[in-house]
Amino acid sequence: MTTPLEQEVSRLKEQLIEWRRDFHRHPEIAYQEQRTSSVLRGFLENLGLPVRNLAKTGLRAELKGGSPGKTVALRADMDALPVQEESGKEYASENPGAMHACGHDGHMAILMGVAKLLSGRREELKGSVVFLFQPSEERHPGGAKPMIEEGALDGVDAVFGLHLWQSFPTGKVGILPGPMMAQSDEFSITVQGKGGHGSMPHQTVDPILVASQIVVNMQSIVSRNVDPLKSAVVSFGEVAGGSAHNIIPEKVVLTGTVRTFEETLQKMIKQRVFEIAEGTARVFGALADVRYTDGYPPLVNDAEMVEFVKQVVISTLGPEALPEFAPVMGGEDFAYYLQKVPGAFFFLGSGTGCPYPHHHPKFDIDEEALPIGTLLLSKIALEFLSRN
Repeated sequence: MTTPLEQEVSRLKEQLIEWRRDFHRHPEIAYQEQRTSSVLRGFLENLGLPVRNLAKTGLRAELKGGSPGKTVALRADMDALPVQEESGKEYASENPGAMHACGHDGHMAILMGVAKLLSGRREELKGSVVFLFQPSEERHPGGAKPMIEEGALDGVDAVFGLHLWQSFPTGKVGILPGPMMAQSDEFSITVQGKGGHGSMPHQTVDPILVASQIVVNMQSIVSRNVDPLKSAVVSFGEVAGGSAHNIIPEKVVLTGTVRTFEETLQKMIKQRVFEIAEGTARVFGALADVRYTDGYPPLVNDAEMVEFVKQVVISTLGPEALPEFAPVMGGEDFAYYLQKVPGAFFFLGSGTGCPYPHHHPKFDIDEEALPIGTLLLSKIALEFLSRN
């Protein structure tokens, strides 16, 4: 037998899909979410919620209950990716070079659904619910930090968020206590040599050779500097240099990423990136200019809050909705919220019938996940406030 809340969510399903598809048609990348923010502001104000602008295009709305209590925050990210959509769907992006290729359109629709449902229960609430719509999750340094600095978590006792996840069948939930997502740093190395003709390499300092040695030498970081019982990634994603088959170029540029679940380990690897790049270049008489950017910190869930979310999932979807789950090396700036207040972040499967991964130009979600996400976040907020 379904509960009144479940019945309301079921009736809201088509509206959730309509909201999601509207956002999908009109994607806006980091800090350009002007239309998106305007649509959300109008919706929240129509619910009678006071709305504040944070972090340029972000929004904070608060629903005060009929009696005092604690405050719980729920967050959805707003930004799209600089990807040209190739899905062929009738609701495909109408903005060239921009696409919701990660599910943020679904996140916003879900949180709108939660706001609508909980607003109808205003008098029953013991405490308050804060709705956070955040810009620029995809582009470092991200929108979470400025949201927090401008008051997003003022008075908040706990924070929760979800991410639609293609790796899971629709309706399955992935969540872990402690580190669940990695710190994601990036680096670039410009190897400066001395160019010349390919037939006379002795007159040059070959930056291609030096760059190749740097790539090989850096593989020793994970294999020889990192505890085998810990996880770390050092990957190169770009090698750029040269203009002709018989010309040794002046320079080569390498770019890559470093990912771990521990800040101390991340700092050690960062140091080794500099040491190996600069030292290898020096051996060959070249120079290596290393530029290193610290990414989002590891996302660390509060153990008590994870257990709370698991109980909500089990009571709502059954224990089979919680399959075995391992941490992922992706980065997420929800980590900053979790550094300030207890909370939890979880993945909600949306991959049934949708084979293309996140950030792919043919990415899509199974929209059956939208009412599931709405129901879960609504129950998380209601049960958190009722138990406190």
